[in-house]
Amino acid sequence: MYAICALPFIVAILLLILGANEMSSNSIPARSTATLNDVEGDLEVGRHAIVRGEGTPPSVKVSGTVYVEEHCLFECDLTAENIDAEGDVTIKGDLQIRNRVSVDDGRLVVTGNMTADRIDVDRSLQVDKDLKVRDVDVGGTMEVEGNTSAQKIDVGGTFRARGEVESHRIDVGGSVRIESSVNVEDIDVGGSVKINGGKVIRVDVGGSFVSRNSLEFEEINVGGTVKLEGKSKGGDIDVGGILKVEGDLTFDSIDVGGTVSISGTAEGGDLEVGGKVRADALQLTGELSVGGVAEIDGELTAENIEVGGRLYAGKAIGKSKVSVGGSIETDRGVQASYVSIGRRGKVRGTIKADQVRISKRASVEDIYAKTITLERDATARNLYGEKIHLESNCHIHGEVQYTEELQSGRGVTFAKEPQKVNELPSDF
Repeated sequence: MYAICALPFIVAILLLILGANEMSSNSIPARSTATLNDVEGDLEVGRHAIVRGEGTPPSVKVSGTVYVEEHCLFECDLTAENIDAEGDVTIKGDLQIRNRVSVDDGRLVVTGNMTADRIDVDRSLQVDKDLKVRDVDVGGTMEVEGNTSAQKIDVGGTFRARGEVESHRIDVGGSVRIESSVNVEDIDVGGSVKINGGKVIRVDVGGSFVSRNSLEFEEINVGGTVKLEGKSKGGDIDVGGILKVEGDLTFDSIDVGGTVSISGTAEGGDLEVGGKVRADALQLTGELSVGGVAEIDGELTAENIEVGGRLYAGKAIGKSKVSVGGSIETDRGVQASYVSIGRRGKVRGTIKADQVRISKRASVEDIYAKTITLERDATARNLYGEKIHLESNCHIHGEVQYTEELQSGRGVTFAKEPQKVNELPSDF
């Protein structure tokens, strides 16, 4: 009778023992080594433990979450729902996590491929092959040797990738270096960025931005310097310091506080430079505005050309206006609807325009225009125009031909007697 009454109690004790054995089978003690295959439920791994898998290649599959204490090593491929770790974790193989990877106060190293929905690592993340993730957030350094695919990459320190990178947004506090091409919507970096070409919609960098191959872009905004190599095409470029292009560039607008150097052909809308611009050839549909010096080896074409200092070009064509505060030097002349030369300016090369105004004490060579005005003490070689107005003390070293009117002030000197003609030279 007592044995019958004790049966329920004995069964309960056996069930508790079996449950305890099952729980202990999903727990690996600290500083131990265990070989596993498939694990139902969660897996707990103590500090400094080593986990090995079965099969070829060795692998461990956990249906639940893997809880890891510091300095643990997995010598196998690992598949799980989640990883929740404290301290450093190393996976010598592939890591496939269906949901989330969280590493507090530690580093995560994966020698194979890695996939996850979300990754949060306090110190650093290293993936030796490809990384595919929705969102990744790393407090320190992130390094990927293979290709990277992520909707959002958020790194507090440095992000380095050897393979191609595809992402909606890269947000890095320090620096980014990508050795292959990119396909990214937004790059927002506090320090420096180096990529190997590709496609970027928006770039916002506090320090420097370098693309070592052809780049397609919509907007580049950089506080320091920008260097583009190859043939690049895009929208707006705004640089606080220096823009250097080694190759051809097509753009909508450029605004640079310092200097622009383009060792190729540039085509675009507006170009505004605070200091100096140099290019092999420059074709603009809008305005060129330069505070200092413009040096164009070939042909310069723009709607308006305004240069505060010196303009050098093989040929300069301003469809509406050319205004230079200092000097102009061309091989094949200046052509515009209106040309204005600043005080004490110098022009080497022919000027052809509807209207030309030469300021005080400036000197020019040949002018062909409908209306020509030389202010006081200006000098010229040859003048050919419909109406010519010379203020006092101007000096003409060649000839003057006009069809309608010549006005000359006191002290004006001519090397030859001015001629009123029915028709101006064919160059007009």
